[in-house]
Amino acid sequence: MMDKYPPIESYGIIGNLETCALVNPGGAIEWYPLPHVESPSVFAAILDANRGGHFRISPVRAFETEQRYLFRTNVLQTEFRTDDGTVQITDFMPPTEDEIEEPCRALYRKIKCTDGTVNLKIDFAPRHNYGLADMEVSSNDADIISRGGGQQLTLSSEIDLQTETDSMSATATIQLNTDESRWLVLTHGDVSSPGATGCEQALERTISYWREWTHNNDETQTFNGVFDSSWNDLVIRSALVLKLLTHTETGAIAAAPTTSLPEEIGGVRNWDYRYSWPRDAAFTVQALTQMGHLQEAGDYFEWFLELCRMPPGEIQPLYGLHGEVDLEERELVLAVAVAVHHGWELGENDWRAYSDIVDYVTEIWEQPDSGIWEVRSQPRHFVHSKIMCWTALDRAIALAEQSDWDAPLDRWRNVRDRIRTTILDRGFDEERNTFTRAFDGDALDATALLIPIVGFLPFDDDRIQGTIAAIRRELETEEGFVRRYNGEDGLSGDEGTFTLCSFWLVDVLALSGQVREAQEHFENLLEYVSPLGLLAEEIDLADDDSMHRGNFPQAFSHVGVINSTLYLDWLSNPETPAPDPVGIWLGDGVAIPD
Repeated sequence: MMDKYPPIESYGIIGNLETCALVNPGGAIEWYPLPHVESPSVFAAILDANRGGHFRISPVRAFETEQRYLFRTNVLQTEFRTDDGTVQITDFMPPTEDEIEEPCRALYRKIKCTDGTVNLKIDFAPRHNYGLADMEVSSNDADIISRGGGQQLTLSSEIDLQTETDSMSATATIQLNTDESRWLVLTHGDVSSPGATGCEQALERTISYWREWTHNNDETQTFNGVFDSSWNDLVIRSALVLKLLTHTETGAIAAAPTTSLPEEIGGVRNWDYRYSWPRDAAFTVQALTQMGHLQEAGDYFEWFLELCRMPPGEIQPLYGLHGEVDLEERELVLAVAVAVHHGWELGENDWRAYSDIVDYVTEIWEQPDSGIWEVRSQPRHFVHSKIMCWTALDRAIALAEQSDWDAPLDRWRNVRDRIRTTILDRGFDEERNTFTRAFDGDALDATALLIPIVGFLPFDDDRIQGTIAAIRRELETEEGFVRRYNGEDGLSGDEGTFTLCSFWLVDVLALSGQVREAQEHFENLLEYVSPLGLLAEEIDLADDDSMHRGNFPQAFSHVGVINSTLYLDWLSNPETPAPDPVGIWLGDGVAIPD
């Protein structure tokens, strides 16, 4: 039997490029928002096992279980082994951008006995609107209808499910023998079942879609030399995760498909990550373009470029996947520079909006803020924020010099130089030989690892090497994971190590010429990847039973896997092309190790 709350890292993810579902090894779908990933949930047992709702298929008797993805797909297979036989559940959602006939927006579950005889219990217990909605579950011929919170779900199957009014659920117990199979199809809205033949066709087309999507990148995903095939598979799995988090309608990429998964058990650090942070944009564009996914990178670029066509002062840290809410102005410019480097052209209106943002940076760079980590303490002069202001101006100046667009270059250069001088005067601790978290402070922040990556100083600069050493002393654990920062942040409790920061350390070690140590560090980090190749936002090494913390799987973490692999492969294999964009991402004139 499964624990009431299995470890976060034990879940698998499926999705259709509009929403995602999480499936635990016990065959239960325990997270599923509809109709979009940022919508209210209909299953949320991952957060509340009693009231959240679930859709469980599992053997009646004791079982062992194992999950895997069908090769290079987002089709998840859960296998149960009992004393009487073996059964597999195949879960998938046809991608909405594929030309699959209706019902496209559906979650498919195929049950197949592969050996012996297995008795299974099916428990369909939806709880609309995070379990808050008044609702009913009823039968309509062969279908089970669930209504609540303005939504309707239809569960179609040839299985005779019985509704239980008091518990607002439908259940069944079935017996399958070798080679027998059954289908269950969960649709949103009033959509009829496709029948068994239509289900098989949907599965075949979904498998083909994902394999064609990954096959298009075979040439850019072949890592030879120091890398074995398992690393190659992990990078491809990371790309598949990023694709799942891409919203096909807008091109926006969610930071994660979940909300409220805790950074600390019983703590207050619980956030909703089903939004798109353009602070992540430059990293994400870099990873997607390096993997050969130019369409996805281009769609993402066009999405947030459209959002920036507003007064710069109204641009906020994050946006909903349909353009609602916020955006971060300081790092947008770096993302634009990366995209332009890969061939996307700025029109006149784009340049005007872009230039307005850069002008806005020249006006507000001296103001305190909440930083990249959006801390809840008083605003401060965070060094990373100033670094990104410098980067915004540096990249804008480079783009203006390479084009015919009008720009106040003298003023931009003057402000860029003032920012640089101020950072070196107030953001660097000469006694400890390290950049600090904020001006005139002594706490450290892992974002300082990005200082050479954006080209502010070369990797072989003594101040950079001193900063790397200080971060390793104060923020790195014995296992090689890195915390985001030390010092006060306005919240109670603690958090685990931040996965992306750990990959940043791999990057700066490699690009500083310490390739062997970086590779060993990388290999150690990969020991903590889930059996399905997935990573959460954080890793808590104090808990041996459940180490992944925060929302899951986290786009940022998988971006880290891809970019670190690319840097290590380039530096370890002389014949491998340098990962773009070295000239733009690292800045012109940055010293790269031989």
